[in-house]
Amino acid sequence: MVNAHINKTETKNINLIIDKRPVSVPEGTTILDAAKKCGINIPTLCYLRDINEIGACRVCLVEIEGGEKLVTACNTMIEEGMVVYTNSKRVRSARRTNIRLILSQHDANCPNCTRNGNCTLQSLCRDMNITDRIYEKKLAENDAPGSFPLIKEAAKCIKCMRCINVCDKIQSVNAWELRGTGARAAIGAAGGKTISESGCTLCGQCITHCPVAALKERSDEERVIAALGDPDLITVIQIAPAVRAAWAESMKLTAEKANVGRLVSLTRALGFNYVFDTDFSADLTVMEETSELIERLKSGKKYKYPLFTSCCPAWVTFAKERFPDAAENLSSTKSPQQMFGAAVKGYFAGLIGENPSKIFSVSVMPCLAKKKEAADSPNAFENGRDVDAVITTRELARMITSANHDVEAAEEENFDSPLGLASGAGVIFGTTGGVSEAVLRTAYYFITGKNPSPDCFSNVRENDNGMRKYTIDIAGAKVSLGIASGLRNARRLIEMIESGEEHFDIVEIMACPGGCSGGGGQPIHDGFELAAQRAEILKTLDCSSEIRFAHENPSIKRIYDEYYGAPLSEKAHAELHTK
Repeated sequence: MVNAHINKTETKNINLIIDKRPVSVPEGTTILDAAKKCGINIPTLCYLRDINEIGACRVCLVEIEGGEKLVTACNTMIEEGMVVYTNSKRVRSARRTNIRLILSQHDANCPNCTRNGNCTLQSLCRDMNITDRIYEKKLAENDAPGSFPLIKEAAKCIKCMRCINVCDKIQSVNAWELRGTGARAAIGAAGGKTISESGCTLCGQCITHCPVAALKERSDEERVIAALGDPDLITVIQIAPAVRAAWAESMKLTAEKANVGRLVSLTRALGFNYVFDTDFSADLTVMEETSELIERLKSGKKYKYPLFTSCCPAWVTFAKERFPDAAENLSSTKSPQQMFGAAVKGYFAGLIGENPSKIFSVSVMPCLAKKKEAADSPNAFENGRDVDAVITTRELARMITSANHDVEAAEEENFDSPLGLASGAGVIFGTTGGVSEAVLRTAYYFITGKNPSPDCFSNVRENDNGMRKYTIDIAGAKVSLGIASGLRNARRLIEMIESGEEHFDIVEIMACPGGCSGGGGQPIHDGFELAAQRAEILKTLDCSSEIRFAHENPSIKRIYDEYYGAPLSEKAHAELHTK
């Protein structure tokens, strides 16, 4: 008789032997995960959990006792009594052969590669002691890179399919596709187009998940270096919030030493005349966007669509191309990057008595889409862009490393004034939910005339599978809020709004999972997602800030008093907003 109280969904454990070690793991476990449970590492190259489990690279091959063929550990399920060998002579020989075959179609010019020292294929060759070449090299021809911020080098592509599946399953952008079969297989932009024509939003997630350097950002380092060497230019650099949480990851600094003061010092040592903080313009964004939201709430009008945040250019591109009706409701507030560029060439140029055309404005961003945003955005002034050049966190790290400064010994320094003073509200722009929380802090003040507890809205930064909703009561005014990170989640959220299933007053969307902390321009750690850990750094910085509200930043008060007048003023609209 069956006990009626037994849980019918209870998972059964399977017993097997891996490399002579008895293992008992739940049914439905792969050999790869079962081996990891008992401390046995099976090498992988194409594998990404829940995203790319296709065994394409054949590097994770293992031998099953009694089996005629080797099997891929990443997608072969365990069976009762199975005996597995992960490092037999047969396995080692097959893996080495497969790596050599991959190398025969891979441009292995490692010294000139941006992933030298941080390449999974390079590490596998080292670990397997592959130093020879026994197969004839047949490299694909690289496309001309052009000016698009994302570059694919076909000669480096190992056809692992990660880029396709990350773009499809995580972002639902579908910008990449597999063409041809067998030895003639190649990965290219979807629909036979170029990547610039494919609908790519430049989120950069394909780059951070590529195990080699087949995908990379367009380098703008030389343009910046040339500007630094031009005596007729005043070079100004702004550093985005998420950058401070990741800039030193490749430099092996302790968390204590990898602080923003040392980052400012090392950046200034590159030769910049002024080093400023994008958090300042994040505070400025809060002032303008909060004012937009409150105008909407006071109007009494019923809107089908909420006010969408416009800080993330990859999301803005996605909305314009795929949801044009929703895009009509994007906040007209410029992103912090563009807003900062306008403030530098307007307000700051006046302070130092210089013509805006003499200022070369650089931003350091955790993002590729910012490169395109800077080039394409309507500018506040006729004599040049708001932002002249954008480099990623990775590019800045390379510039610091190549300058041969003693990174660990660098003295800590402060940002320049007045565009270097920011609140903790500006810092949390670097993580999903941070923009919403910063806006809510100031909205509460604008509505009630007093500050809330600075942490009373911190739950909006809690990540719940990339999509969440809240209703906030501010002195009787109920504000409905939606948050999504990752473009697949953004798609789901907008579809719910369009169907009438959900209604929001304001929606924050970040294209990258986890927000800017997990941006496509951040340092790459293959197989690890560090957005959450970086977000914790930003949370700590916010909590330790002397100023926690954008509206209490004295530099923000000053710029309105001396230049813009008030949020949403005619001058603010002319320089800080766009269409």
